[in-house]
Amino acid sequence: MSLPFFFFEAIADGVEEYVLTEDTSKHIVQVLRMTIGDQLLLTDGKGNLLTAAIKDDHRKRCVVKKIKQEFVPRQERQITIAISPLKNNTRLEWMLEKATEVGVGAIIPLMCKRTEKQHLRTDRLKGILVSAMLQSKQAWLCELSEPTDFSTVIKHTAATHRFIAHCEPDAKSSLREQKVQGSAIVLIGPEGDFTHEEIREALDGGYSPVSLGETRLRTETAGLVAAVQLCVK
Repeated sequence: MSLPFFFFEAIADGVEEYVLTEDTSKHIVQVLRMTIGDQLLLTDGKGNLLTAAIKDDHRKRCVVKKIKQEFVPRQERQITIAISPLKNNTRLEWMLEKATEVGVGAIIPLMCKRTEKQHLRTDRLKGILVSAMLQSKQAWLCELSEPTDFSTVIKHTAATHRFIAHCEPDAKSSLREQKVQGSAIVLIGPEGDFTHEEIREALDGGYSPVSLGETRLRTETAGLVAAVQLCVK
């Protein structure tokens, strides 16, 4: 049986004991009924993975002692999904959760001309990313950027492979068939799609137009499909 997996930001070399947060302590002691001597895993979302045993099973300040610490390297293929926020927060949250589980390394809320949702609760979204990281037992937390203007993403993204998934009837290649090595970014537009000007700006900026399949997808579905096609090879 695999060890329970928890998030702890302050993992450091040379530290032998850690006092966990109140929320984590309550979950360990009251929900999972773990006691002194039981083992668990901690990650800081930055590649550090700690195997530890409970030394003090206090329900508000559980203390754990390090057994083993290791560093898990990032995957060679780093995928970024830049996706327009949605009016329906639940749909966006679902997409972020599932994209994290399949291995997306970064998500950028992409502010387009037709984006309707202007304000995001980034603290809640980051909590969802942490939960998804733990659920999928990864040692790296998906990075969530601040909402970023479309033109800024086009001008400043340094990904090796750059794609835009738009709905215009132009010639496109299949995203699934792209041979991606290193870093890649794919742009997913709002419910009304990108404007003609945005598509032209992306193409002029070195982005390749891609198709995600034969059917027309909702924004959040398109984001997840792009994540799967780039991450699951």
